[in-house]
Amino acid sequence: MNTEQKVLRIHEKDNAIVALCNLKKGTEITFEGKQYHFQSDIDAKHKFVSEDLSEGDAVYMYGVLVGRAKQNISKGELIHTHNLVHDTEKYGVKNEEKQIVWNTPDVSKFKDKTFLGYHRADGKVGTENNWLVIPLVFCQNRNVEVLKDALIEKLGYGKKQHLSLDVDSLINSYKEGESSDTILEKNILKDGEDFNKNPLFPNVDGIKFLTHDGGCGGATSDSVTLCNLLAGYINNPNVAGATVLSLGCQHAQSAILQEALAKMSPDIKKPVYVLEQQQIKSEKELLAQAVKKTFVGIIEANKIERKPATLDKLIVGLECGGSDGFSGISANPTLGYVSDLVVAMGGTTVLSEFPELNGVEQELINRCTSKEKANKFSSIMSAYNEKADALGAGFYANPSPGNIKDGLITDAIKSAGAAKKGGNSPVEDVLDYTEQVEKPGLNLLCTPGNDVESTTGLAGSGCNVILFTTGLGTPTGNPITPTVKVSSNTSLYKKMPDIIDFNSGEIIEGKATIQEMGEALLDHVIEVASGKQTKARLLKQDDFIPWKRGMSL
Repeated sequence: MNTEQKVLRIHEKDNAIVALCNLKKGTEITFEGKQYHFQSDIDAKHKFVSEDLSEGDAVYMYGVLVGRAKQNISKGELIHTHNLVHDTEKYGVKNEEKQIVWNTPDVSKFKDKTFLGYHRADGKVGTENNWLVIPLVFCQNRNVEVLKDALIEKLGYGKKQHLSLDVDSLINSYKEGESSDTILEKNILKDGEDFNKNPLFPNVDGIKFLTHDGGCGGATSDSVTLCNLLAGYINNPNVAGATVLSLGCQHAQSAILQEALAKMSPDIKKPVYVLEQQQIKSEKELLAQAVKKTFVGIIEANKIERKPATLDKLIVGLECGGSDGFSGISANPTLGYVSDLVVAMGGTTVLSEFPELNGVEQELINRCTSKEKANKFSSIMSAYNEKADALGAGFYANPSPGNIKDGLITDAIKSAGAAKKGGNSPVEDVLDYTEQVEKPGLNLLCTPGNDVESTTGLAGSGCNVILFTTGLGTPTGNPITPTVKVSSNTSLYKKMPDIIDFNSGEIIEGKATIQEMGEALLDHVIEVASGKQTKARLLKQDDFIPWKRGMSL
């Protein structure tokens, strides 16, 4: 590996240089005409400075301010939490409107391509056809689980697994008096059966049973938000209809759900069955009615078949989790190129996780197509950060221990890399949590940085595919929206092949360009949108966590 492949300056303004491989203490390199003699080990993904810095001097990466020196730092010295503190530029909305110039990517390779999706009455197209069973309040969770036990195996959606654990062999070993050491050495992994669609309902991808801990006992605003989120799930093009269980006396009233759904889709044609336990003579009768209505709903859902759809019907969520120092160099820019391709073809992409846009606010403000949208983004960001700061966890506290260990030292470094998922297209709309995607083009959606809370929000706002980058490996998925995992490095792809769908690590190795990876990933997305199973689907990773923005009372 030559010097140019060992280190990387991402932007000409940067004085933080990225190590692409492990650089041992005593190593000498020449890069961009400068000589560096490393006085300590610098692991791959971590950064060193290209010049001597004094305490308080600015550190730049991706062309933006990402921190300040806490002490004097010598040229070639590793930057880490001991000598770097988070800092970002101030941001604001300018009074004048301006014309946004965007160089659209070449989409000629995709102009005739389509995906096989489920066409809905409102003109949207689903990449899956799912039936939902959802509670309005946590005390219905047990009934949801009873319905799951009654339906999912009988209809063929839950019995077949890719993996089984042979607990019976452990029980037999214990009964036969085998030692704990012997038991620990036993191989209890068994290959399960491959997942196949149930032949009774071949056009229904799944019955999704959601549970949560909300709906009552907390802030009323959280219950209203929950109703909006659940309405968004029903409204999602990947959903054919829903069975909704309500107790009756909770804050999250069925009327709030129905009002939210009517606002999102005034002429909704999807069947939605709401059963209120306090209006039914017994719990057994509630469950019996729920089973029958769900079964009838699935019969109707099965009448819809996959048909060709143009790529402008894609609504792609852009997410990152378990990020590392390569995420902002390989995987996130790859998603950014996919985003630009989809937008250029008239489709929609959604960039989430507002805490991870801290430090790049001005760039996104400058890309907003209207002053109104720019002001909305600025207002949401400021209010969110102020609330987090009041709780002792401002955006500066965003990097996790895993992020820091793998080179994301400040939130600004993490954010500058995370924002690359949004590509370069104009920002057409800014959405608060649970607001629905309505405008084609790049949308910004306010969600927290928590991976599952964020993907839950993306699906709730209408995404029919989610692209999820990771540098450390994040085993998660979404109940209604297929989630494609993209690794930032090849070693992770090889280490976690059951988790990762697509590898962008070849960019780090110099084997592929961002454009090549982006085009390959979009081809993969088209396959997934047409029914190819993601790794998260095969592992039945149906994670659902609503975001609570209020408090418990």
